Amino acid sequence: MMSRKTLLLPLFLVVTFFVQSQEILFVGNSLTYSNDLPKIVEEIAEEFEKNLNTEALCYPNYAIIDHLNEGKLQILLQNKRFDYLIVQQGPSSQGEGKKMLIEDGQKLKAICDQYNIRMAYFMVWTSKAWYQTMDQVIDNHRIAAKENKALLFPVGRVWKAFREKSPSINLYASDGFHPSSTGSFLAALTMFYQLYPETDLNQLDQKFYGQWMLSPKEYKLLAKTIRQESN
Repeated sequence: MMSRKTLLLPLFLVVTFFVQSQEILFVGNSLTYSNDLPKIVEEIAEEFEKNLNTEALCYPNYAIIDHLNEGKLQILLQNKRFDYLIVQQGPSSQGEGKKMLIEDGQKLKAICDQYNIRMAYFMVWTSKAWYQTMDQVIDNHRIAAKENKALLFPVGRVWKAFREKSPSINLYASDGFHPSSTGSFLAALTMFYQLYPETDLNQLDQKFYGQWMLSPKEYKLLAKTIRQESN
């Protein structure tokens, strides 16, 4: 006869699996830590009742190679479990930047594979002064992700498309490069949708997205742009 303890075991396993959170490590520089982008991702997840935790390893002006050479990243991965590692460096529109994205990204991908972590590129944007190179930024990130069999969070592509549709919305901070709070929200929402593509972004409460200076009409357009540019 099966005991009560045995009968409860499958239910316990189901509940444990259900409450397990997604653990995400952000590796990058000031484009990630401006406005605390990882925290915004967490807040969006909470609004949609998703269990998600983030941690960040980001320093000013760092590229992928700087994190690899420093060694803090490797120590962190040895001591803590992560499901995703989202990596970001500068726009990388030129040949040298592209090479770094691919070659240094390959080294990082090998480390992620060792710990069964899914690596994703955070496609960024150009400064206003170099906006004419945005297509190169998009292409170089796409190529790097494809060559290294990594995921791609197409923030730069969403940024470009949304800015063209709504030029009055300022995605840039005063320096013309770092993101405004709205720009960081755009990035975070794009990432969240990549993680949970089944989500209906239009269900997000107006009081929540209003914190990032978006009207209902503007937010609806942003949600539509993210869906379109994520395919």
